[in-house]
Amino acid sequence: MKPIRAIRDYIQEPVSAAPLAVFRIAFGLLMLISIIRFAAHGWIDQLYIQPSFHFSYIGFEWVKPLGEWTYLIFFICGLSALFVAIGFRYTISIVVFFLSFTYIELMDKTTYLNHYYFISILSFLMIWLPANATFSFDAALSSNQETHIPRWCIDAVKLLVGIVYFYAGLAKLNSDWLFHAMPLQIWLPAKYSLPFLGDLLQNEWMHYLFAWGGALYDLTIPFLLLYKPTRVFAFILVIIFHALTRVFFPIGMFPFIMIAAALIFFEADFHQRILQRLSKLRWFRDQSQSTTEATSTKKLRFSKVRMTVVGVFFALQLLLPFRYTLYPGELFWTEEGFRFSWRVMLIEKAGIATFWVQDDDTNRRFQVDNSQHLTRFQEKQMATQPDFILEFAHYLDQYYQQQGIADPKIYVESFVALNGRQSQPFIDPTVDLSNQPINLKPKTWILPFNDVIKGL
Repeated sequence: MKPIRAIRDYIQEPVSAAPLAVFRIAFGLLMLISIIRFAAHGWIDQLYIQPSFHFSYIGFEWVKPLGEWTYLIFFICGLSALFVAIGFRYTISIVVFFLSFTYIELMDKTTYLNHYYFISILSFLMIWLPANATFSFDAALSSNQETHIPRWCIDAVKLLVGIVYFYAGLAKLNSDWLFHAMPLQIWLPAKYSLPFLGDLLQNEWMHYLFAWGGALYDLTIPFLLLYKPTRVFAFILVIIFHALTRVFFPIGMFPFIMIAAALIFFEADFHQRILQRLSKLRWFRDQSQSTTEATSTKKLRFSKVRMTVVGVFFALQLLLPFRYTLYPGELFWTEEGFRFSWRVMLIEKAGIATFWVQDDDTNRRFQVDNSQHLTRFQEKQMATQPDFILEFAHYLDQYYQQQGIADPKIYVESFVALNGRQSQPFIDPTVDLSNQPINLKPKTWILPFNDVIKGL
């Protein structure tokens, strides 16, 4: 029982709430900027309002854009992010942010990105953390101020960030990435116009340097951040790594989010100095005053509900990336179990999918013009991902039934090129996809990959 007691004492040890407060402020502000940026680029209209068809996640087919009301969802998401940042009605605000942001991500599967998924699960975790215990409007308005919280509340965020990095590193331990520098050999030479780096990126040795360096970085950075003597060096690496990824790839706010998240690994006095600087801002002055007067510890214990939720949450995060082992075939080819597993920028696919509709009653067979139903972005995503192809085939089945064909059969001729290889047939063209169920079972109509990619 002593080890259990020692673990319990460790995770409930009172520590300064300052790191979680700084993290809350940074997270909320970055999310607000992200929402504003998304709207300013016109992506709400382009991605959610203009398309007549939206790809859905299994079980979430009911989540759809709401026409012009979609703007209201983004407004609510941005407003709740602001309230999270300042710690105003924090519990309600973080729940609203999680629900609205996740709803946005579920509206169309074509917009899936690993960092959007990270934001969703991170905001879910933050629901269970007392991030408003100090330096917040809630703390300023409360008669019971707290400056300390249980240690597990800080370590939970560190663990999630560590999982993201380490699993991304494990995913890079494959033959395409390490021994062929793929798909970096495709992407990096295209950045020839970059000052100074543009010429260097034409060299093959640079592609391998980035490939091996990226894998080593992801596998070691959580431990370098945890270890105090290497923490400053590790944070410099975080800045350099994410600055380069921001320059090379259009991944939005993700680099800034990961840089801000890395700050939570620093000691409490570092975050207290940040809060002292923020206290010079007028709107945080009262919060700072209440914080300096507070000396109590947040009474947040592992209730059965909290313990169950947090435990199940991390169990899923540890296990979910390995669900691909339940499927046959090459993961990069079939992509069954690929999403939600921190496999970041590992594949470059190009493909074409030509759909045919057959009407047995009239012996008529004709080709579908995909552009009549999908945007260019949706069509590009659909052409290389089997679950997209299947969902679009079901949509075409319903569409042509409404056009008067009693029992349309939907076939597809598709070719895909993976990581610089020559294109090859992707989907069995003899299978009527309208009769294939949409579920999580292996898709037997995906044609075999004619190569082997070794690794995790």
